[in-house]
Amino acid sequence: MPQKLPCSRLGSSNHRNTSSLDELTINLLYRISFTIWHVALYIENASVKHTHDEPVNNGQEVKKMLRSTSYTSGFAGGGADDRDPLTSQPRAGGGRSCAAPETNGGGMDLGYVTERIIAMWFPAVMSRNQYRHAQRQAAIMLGNKHGDNYMVFNLSEPKRVLRNEHKHVKEVGWAIELAPPLERLCSVCKDIDSWLAGDQHRIAVLHVRGNKDKLGVIVAAYMHYSSICGNAEQALDRFSMRKFLDDNVGPLRLPSNKRYVDYFAGLLSHNIKINAAPMYLTHVTVLGAPTFQNGGCRAFLKIYEGHTPVYTSGVYSVSDGIQQFTVNVTTEGRKGLPLRGDILVKCYHRREESREPIFACQFHTCAVADHTLSFTRQELDIACNGKFISP
Repeated sequence: MPQKLPCSRLGSSNHRNTSSLDELTINLLYRISFTIWHVALYIENASVKHTHDEPVNNGQEVKKMLRSTSYTSGFAGGGADDRDPLTSQPRAGGGRSCAAPETNGGGMDLGYVTERIIAMWFPAVMSRNQYRHAQRQAAIMLGNKHGDNYMVFNLSEPKRVLRNEHKHVKEVGWAIELAPPLERLCSVCKDIDSWLAGDQHRIAVLHVRGNKDKLGVIVAAYMHYSSICGNAEQALDRFSMRKFLDDNVGPLRLPSNKRYVDYFAGLLSHNIKINAAPMYLTHVTVLGAPTFQNGGCRAFLKIYEGHTPVYTSGVYSVSDGIQQFTVNVTTEGRKGLPLRGDILVKCYHRREESREPIFACQFHTCAVADHTLSFTRQELDIACNGKFISP
């Protein structure tokens, strides 16, 4: 049964003198506001209970962690004269904007995150033969150094070549350009910890092809995990993970990834309490219209619960001069759209024969704790690029 927490904020004394209608509204409606423009999702909580003892913390530890400095060891390319990838070799890192593409045009990067965690990254543009050859090289090098004591944790889509080249492979990936489901983030950290705890000689290899954000999310989350569940001997490992993040990943590109790392930190610190009761989305308001070729846009929303689409709105024609539009999700006989767990909201511009994304945002219903949660444009996926936003 989900833990029920006192509604201390909803029932505070400064609301006692309001009218009964206002009091009912205050007690029923939560508002999640995304400042993009500005998008507000009005959500009714079925249990009328907060999901936190306190508001979600601002995740300063995570933000500091992602800005810290690091080292790595690695190599690029696949020729015979390549450097030993499993020896220390510092590399310059660089921050990327929220929508900056991966710019590494080399080959495989293979290097230590800590003494017992290795990152194995491949660019998305490699051909199938190049990728297969690089995996074979990696398997030889890992086998020579660690024997059968390493497990590959695949953070990308399943690949047969991984199972062919490596004895121990665990598929823990998630969709490209999305944050991992919160339960997946928890389970990956537990799986890594369980594997390493089984034998002191074991090594965890984090495999990613394409988006380096996936490496950043898992390393950042595992650093939080080890700080709570680990021992004093892992303090140096956490320092190494901080350094790896800065030199190899930089700031996470997707704001939703940052948000989910904060969620995970909140769960570990008990600032966030999971509440299984569904919430009900009633309407969505977008303030400030993005501009396309003729000014304004023809916007519509799609809402997903997990990976399942649960709502698609009609198309709203928003001219350049209009400052807001509202999508009403309620219908006759339905008080709102029930939502629970990982939620994805995507807004599109409808063209004649296609659609173009305007913004996307992922959140978890367990984090809805206050009347209003505000997100700047830089905290929304796609919109943080500012491509379609008026000056």
